[in-house]
Amino acid sequence: MKNVVLVHGGFVDGAGWEGVYKILKKQGYNVSIVQNPTISLQDDVKVTRRVLDAQDGPAILVGHSYGGAVITEAGTHPNVAGLVYITAFAPDKGESVGSLIQNPPPGAPVPPIMPPQDGFLFLDKRKFPASFAGDVDVDKAAFMADSQVPWGLEAVSGAITEPAWRTKPSWYLVVTEDKMIPPDAQRAMSKRAGSKVVEVGGSHAIYVSQPQAVAALIEEAATAKAKAA
Repeated sequence: MKNVVLVHGGFVDGAGWEGVYKILKKQGYNVSIVQNPTISLQDDVKVTRRVLDAQDGPAILVGHSYGGAVITEAGTHPNVAGLVYITAFAPDKGESVGSLIQNPPPGAPVPPIMPPQDGFLFLDKRKFPASFAGDVDVDKAAFMADSQVPWGLEAVSGAITEPAWRTKPSWYLVVTEDKMIPPDAQRAMSKRAGSKVVEVGGSHAIYVSQPQAVAALIEEAATAKAKAA
């Protein structure tokens, strides 16, 4: 299994995958990075499926954060052999990211999401590093805060029609110091999806700060699927 497709989440773009990309390329994988506009779930799924159409065979589809909702919907594509969730949402049929974050458990950190502007969300720039990128280099975290991509309310509220994890094997990286998606919520979603789970310490931006931990789980999924095939 040599094809890997990486899908980013809200507030960021695909450039954050660079570290993971470099590791996987060195290991001989063909790596594609989806630049989903994060305006609506429907559009992001279309963009992801277009990249999947272009694969020359089966692929491992990877999603970070909101990207988990995208891969849950797009992952029914015939070229998808397995799903990898990186501290990501794994909604069930009829659920959206919005419905999953509606009632945070008592004491859970609340992401510093600003009130919507013209139908888009941003994180408070000053609070972005601590909540999203706590273990990322200070300068890089500041750059991520200042280069935020607007996250559309239609992306947040987009509901899943057919969750791919019901029919495809999945892996899940639970990140124990995540201040955006509570670790217990990650554990509950991964358990429901029947994912193989690995836990690591780190921030929500684990794919930036610890690309080797992320690449290792992707390789595990790719190797397992290759053996099965």
